[in-house]
Amino acid sequence: MPWLEVNPMDQKVLFIADFLRESRSFTDLCIQYGISRKTGYKWLTRYQQSGVDGLLEHSRKPRSSPQQTPYPIRQAILKLRQCGDLILGPKKIQKLLLQQYPNESIPSKTTIYKILYDAGMVEKRHRKQRVSPFPQPFAPVESVNDLWSADFKGQFKMRSGAYCYPLTIMDHKSRFLLCCQGFEGPRFEETKCAFEKIFRDYGLPRRIQTDNGVPFASRAAAGLSRLSAWWVSLGILPERIEPGKPQQNGRHERMHRTLKQAVTKPPERGFRAQQKRFDQFITDYNQNRPHEALQQQTPASVYKASERIYREDPHEFIYPDYYEQLSVQHPGIVYFRNHTIYISNVLINYCVGLNEVEQGIFDVYFGPIYLGRFDERNAVKKSTSYLSLKSVTHVY
Repeated sequence: MPWLEVNPMDQKVLFIADFLRESRSFTDLCIQYGISRKTGYKWLTRYQQSGVDGLLEHSRKPRSSPQQTPYPIRQAILKLRQCGDLILGPKKIQKLLLQQYPNESIPSKTTIYKILYDAGMVEKRHRKQRVSPFPQPFAPVESVNDLWSADFKGQFKMRSGAYCYPLTIMDHKSRFLLCCQGFEGPRFEETKCAFEKIFRDYGLPRRIQTDNGVPFASRAAAGLSRLSAWWVSLGILPERIEPGKPQQNGRHERMHRTLKQAVTKPPERGFRAQQKRFDQFITDYNQNRPHEALQQQTPASVYKASERIYREDPHEFIYPDYYEQLSVQHPGIVYFRNHTIYISNVLINYCVGLNEVEQGIFDVYFGPIYLGRFDERNAVKKSTSYLSLKSVTHVY
């Protein structure tokens, strides 16, 4: 039909022109133009009231919006966004609005966020690739050395201008502080050396609990890092708290508050002087400061070294006889049958076990740690094929 090749405004004008010619009935005219009688009468009424200008497309925005946030409330939201040096989110802003305007209808958190976003006061954040979650719940802690907790306390600036990152390691049961050492950053080699010294002095724990940051975790299979893979090779099971839930490591966080008050206010000029403060804090915390959770005993009076002796040689895992055992090659792959399978670059030179759970489907383990699964049936039909692990819900 010729009118389909014109724009909507021209279609309306042609419709009115044909109607004014009275050449066809109104119903036939609407059929010809592919519109309903209701639309036809709407166009006709607009033309009779305003002429051709009445045929222009009208805005669908309502003339009034009773639910729109009042201007004073919107201005208050923008003002409350900045509180001194702090940036407040919709939840806190909503709470303050309820206090300031008790008799007004306060907008929802979603509406507050939209107002902030429209004003350019919210930055879009890119979704980050997260470390794979650790299976919950954690195993119970019954005696000393069942669980150690480790963390890099938030960095602080010394008087020299350099930043200090204190590594802290604590026995969960006795609250005994095993390590408090300042570093220039949370790097793998330095952190490993610190753990080696602690392992030689106090033996090995059964588990070590950390957050999901470097160098304790990574985005590799099962969230393992070079450091935590080394722990596993020594027979230590790593545990990770959930992201954004430091309360799951509450004892360690409480110790950090005491540490911050004691050794960073004010900070020392450089690393040597700051480390002396850390060493003195370890002595005071372990030997001189009674702990309420220990019935006012000191951590040193409760703690004793582990009977599990540290040996530098990695632990050789004994997999079941029906597992396929393969060594991880550079850059993190194993060769299985005619397949090249990417495992993890943090496990180079370690041995993994493959358990066939269904025909062609294999679960992959690093000692007791479940890494993921690959399906041999997905391989391309050729002499060699490349496969990678897929994460599935699994409990150790």
